[in-house]
Amino acid sequence: MEDREKELEELIRSMAENTGIPASIHPDAVEKKLEAAKAEKKRRLRRKYITGAVAACLCIAVGITGSYLHFFQRTLGTEDMAAGSMDSAAGAPSDSGESAEDGAEESLIASAESYDEIYEYIQAEREQTESDAGIFSRFGIMEESSSTADSAASGGASNSGSAASAGGSGTSYSDTNVREEGVGEADIVKTDGSSLYIVNGQTVEIVGIESAEMEEMAEIRMADDCYIMELYVQDDRLVIMYTRTEYSVDDDGYYNNYRDYTNALVYDISDRMNPVKMENISQSGYYNTMRVRDGYVYVISNFYADTAAPRADTAAYIPEVQGSAMAVSDIYMPQRQMGDQYTVITSFSLENPSEKTDSKAVFGSSGMCYVSTENIYVTEGWYGQDDAEVTRTSIRKVSYKDGILHGEAQTKVDGTLNDSFSIDEYNGYLRLVTTVSPVSSGVTGIARFFSGDTEERNQEDSNSLYVLDENLEIAGEIHDLAKDESVYSARFMGDVGYFVTFKQVDPLFSVDLSDPSDPEIIGELKIPGFSEYLHPYGGGQLLGIGMDVDEESVTTDGVKISMFDISDPADVKEEETYVLEDLYGTDVGYNYKAVFVDVEKNLFGFMAYGDITKYFIFTYDENGFREVFSRELTLYGNVRGLYAGERFYLVNGNTVESFTMDGFQKVDDIVL
Repeated sequence: MEDREKELEELIRSMAENTGIPASIHPDAVEKKLEAAKAEKKRRLRRKYITGAVAACLCIAVGITGSYLHFFQRTLGTEDMAAGSMDSAAGAPSDSGESAEDGAEESLIASAESYDEIYEYIQAEREQTESDAGIFSRFGIMEESSSTADSAASGGASNSGSAASAGGSGTSYSDTNVREEGVGEADIVKTDGSSLYIVNGQTVEIVGIESAEMEEMAEIRMADDCYIMELYVQDDRLVIMYTRTEYSVDDDGYYNNYRDYTNALVYDISDRMNPVKMENISQSGYYNTMRVRDGYVYVISNFYADTAAPRADTAAYIPEVQGSAMAVSDIYMPQRQMGDQYTVITSFSLENPSEKTDSKAVFGSSGMCYVSTENIYVTEGWYGQDDAEVTRTSIRKVSYKDGILHGEAQTKVDGTLNDSFSIDEYNGYLRLVTTVSPVSSGVTGIARFFSGDTEERNQEDSNSLYVLDENLEIAGEIHDLAKDESVYSARFMGDVGYFVTFKQVDPLFSVDLSDPSDPEIIGELKIPGFSEYLHPYGGGQLLGIGMDVDEESVTTDGVKISMFDISDPADVKEEETYVLEDLYGTDVGYNYKAVFVDVEKNLFGFMAYGDITKYFIFTYDENGFREVFSRELTLYGNVRGLYAGERFYLVNGNTVESFTMDGFQKVDDIVL
């Protein structure tokens, strides 16, 4: 049985490889899990890219729940599990006159009628979870996980590049590589041209950089139960995003549950040497992300309801903002009659943070968020919830303006999203590309494994492209693209979209979106390897960062940089490539903020790792790619590169090094 167990373990690992770790665990454990994942990733650098299992995993990742057991139940269930899920949803009681299921095909978002209605939905989710757990008892596995699941469920929980800007100091500096131009994002390192603001463990460090010699100006230290996630700086405001965990203790003195809260701590930093605390805005759940637009901050967290909580304990299953339960009218119900997760959105004025503006919660299964200049899109995996034979994604649209939030529309489409670059809003239309997988390819794979059925199934993934109008109704669509391949990266640029799929070669597709009702594939370039990240590089060029892959063995040969000529979208050419040999991974594919790009300065940088870890900066001209800077890193962690004035700063953990922008000669360093 040992070989079978190893085979099962490897199957589970391959399916879960690209799945995020659930947030409903203590932050210390999150950090340990992340470090373990990084170590595992480095250990398997030359692995084969088995895209079938990875695609199956991606189908589930958006809908992960708040416990490991729940994750495996959803990922590794059987056909009866999917049927049971539909039966439970159909039979779940509701206190409202019209359930969300009744209006599932409508585009309007329904608010909750009462806390009782929400509680019944949560109980339906709990019943389904308990039913699913029986799957594993049949096989005699994971029985020890029940206590872990109970413990986890009891808590709440868990297009532009670095464009140069001009600050009050008059010094140009780089900003975080953001998802949407015009929408600010937090990061672990920021600059305003005169100072660096750095997340360093439990502290935020403010480092003066106006002179060649860096100066530690101030330190903001957080309490031991506060875990800093990111920070944001604008004018004289510093916002520190952190998660705080509250524990409850039983009669024997043991921790028996906990609840996570996301906090936005705002400081006045008009005097960089003496930051002054202004306000602390708190909301239920583990930090997801934040955005800033037109002077308002929008904080997004994921709150996992305690499905075992008694009805009277509303704080266990209703999200709170500033210590008060959210109004039922501010909670948008799911498109099915069950759920246990919320995406909580709270807004406040950056200038006057004590004035909380609005809050909304999207109930169902928290997932990936994409934020355009006008709307917040909450997506979740719709897996095994209806009679669909393929994976699906639910999309909920919440508009925002001047801090006011309003639910606009909802829909479902076939397939799952690779990342936030696979979905994009332009001129009132939402464009997205998805990988469509047969439901049985992921869910029943483990069931067939246990039954001894290893026969290959002739079921292939494919990809679809959708154009949705402002009501999220389909205006145009294309199906059955790149059979048996999965989307690895995408970039929408005005009326043209580009996306990369991969199995053994890298087809870069270009699609004409000028007529939303009739999108058309106009180009397909097939090359070895794949791009995990695409970035507009000006002058009819598109930068790709990914992996070079041997077509026969399907093993990686190194990190690959490509420059595509997209001056004619119908005839895209790979005009230059550069391979970093003996380096087999980057952070670029799953964290776009780790990329430094300044098109005007013709520079881009990122970290790559193999037996060693290095940070690189490249330039590009008629002679191709040229490495202008590299630095071997002794620590493996979050690294950021940014510039202010005439100096470039490399921040690695608690160490900051500065270099000249002209020639990248070492200037100074400081250990915080």
